[in-house]
Parts: sequence; structure tokens; C-alpha cells
Amino acid sequence: MSETDGAGDRAAGGTLAHRVPDLGALELLLAVARLGSLGAAAREVGITQPAASSRIRSMERQLGVALVDRSPRGSRLTDAGALVTDWARRVVEAAEAFDVGAQALRDRRDSRLRVAASMTIAEYLLPGWLLALRAQRPGTAVSLLAGNSAAVAERLLRDEADLGFVEGLTVPQGLDSTVIAHDRLIVVAAPAHPWARRGRRVVAQELAATPLILRERGSGTRQVLDAALGGLARPLIELSSTTAVKAAAVSGAGPAVLSELAVGEELAMRRLVSIPVEGVALRRDLRAVWPTGHRPAGPARDLLTLTRS
Repeated sequence: MSETDGAGDRAAGGTLAHRVPDLGALELLLAVARLGSLGAAAREVGITQPAASSRIRSMERQLGVALVDRSPRGSRLTDAGALVTDWARRVVEAAEAFDVGAQALRDRRDSRLRVAASMTIAEYLLPGWLLALRAQRPGTAVSLLAGNSAAVAERLLRDEADLGFVEGLTVPQGLDSTVIAHDRLIVVAAPAHPWARRGRRVVAQELAATPLILRERGSGTRQVLDAALGGLARPLIELSSTTAVKAAAVSGAGPAVLSELAVGEELAMRRLVSIPVEGVALRRDLRAVWPTGHRPAGPARDLLTLTRS
């Protein structure tokens, strides 16, 4: 029994991937058949002639038959090589069709991006990130769904969004995450509020016992505040957006706790004042989230990269 016959017997076991030559080897064989020269075929596929010879020998050992007769006048397919070339052509054509279909799937994925974000991130961070993404991917249509952190998780788990951003203390079940930024919550009130005019800090117990203008349950801001204080008094007013909470505080309705990202202009214009607080740290992580096991790809991956730059 010849060496190639023994190799063929050994190749009969194992998986199909072990028994069938890879696409690169099949493309090289097709180039040899078309050009009649191993050197010319090597140049066409972008490898050296020694590498091409080695690849052909490896394929012959794998299949257990001689494929190419080499001579000073060129390279000629054996009868077995001609038959294998016919099969190779069909495999390569099928692979090309597979590649076209896969590219169509990528194009469809890359043509849109659905983002779900909690309110603070949606209003104060995402606009800049999305402008930067548009410069990179002008052909991608982006839709933004804003809501509280619980709603963001629901949309991701129902496959209504490709990437989410949340502000809460914990990562909702079924989602993976990465921290993209840090944020600080501050207590604010209108300049006429008693807290704005007294000379001492508000202590944590007083803050917890005071009815505040609050976001609705499920919002990241409220989760962080509730956990930090160990409970909250009944809300003075409960509102569903950062903008609404801010407007109510500016009107003098009462104190509120908001992200410092949200109140920079109001503090600068003295429409709101920051109230010093002691005995509690109101810091939180801002996170990107996605369904467990489905790492962001395409435009979602690019947006995630932009949040860290």
C-alpha cells in the first residue's frame, strides 16, 4: 500500500472538515488547472511557489491521490486531479454564493441600528455619540427609544433594540453589560427654596424623610437614590422624564435629585442651585447593555466603541 493510500484510509475518519480540503487549497487547484503553472497559480492567489507546492502536497496526502504532475514544462492535472477540480469548482461556487448571502445579511444588519436608552443618557449623552456614529456610518438609519432602565431591559429582551443604555444599580437579568461612564446625582432646588438659603448641609436622614420631585419607579435615578438612602418618603410629585422633573424644580415646586449632566445650564443661570448633602454618596455607573451571549456587532459595536472614546 502506498503512502497516499494509507493517508486516504486515515482521512476516512474524523469530521468532514478533516476529510475535505479547505477553500484556499481548492482555489489554488482551480488556478493550476486554468493557468497550467504552479508558479502562476501561486502568484494569482498571493502566495509563494514553495507554499503553493506544499499546499498541493498536503491536499494530495489528505485525499490519498496524486492531483498534479509537475515537470519543467509546467504543471498538469492527473486524471484524478481533473475529477477533483470539477468537484472543487462546485464547492467554490457554492462558497461564493454563501459569501454573497452572508454579505446581504450584514448589509441588512448594518442598514439600521435600534437603540434603547434611559432618559438621562438619551437626552444628554447619546446625541453626541450618534452624531459621531453618523460620520462613520452615514448609511445607517438609527432609531432611539427613550424610557426608564426597566423599559430598556424589556425592549432588549423582546428583540426591539440592538443596544441599550441604563443607569440603575444592577444589570437586569438576561443582559450582559459594560460600564461606559460614571455619573453623580445632586440635590437641586429653586433659589427661593429654604434649603438654598440656609447655611448648613442637608443630612441623609432629612433628605430621605423629605417629599421630593421624583422620577417614576423603574428609573435608574430613583433606584440609586432609594438604595443610597435606604428608602424614600412619599414623592411630592412623580414624573416620567428628567426634563419634567427639572421643570418642576425650577418652578419652585420642591427639591429634586437629578444627574449633574442634566442641570449644568440651570445651575449656571441660577434657575436652580445645588444643595450640599452629607452622609450619602450619590454616584452611579452608566452601562451599555445587550442580551446575554449576543455581543454587539456592526453599528452597535461601533456605537459602543464611541462611548468609550
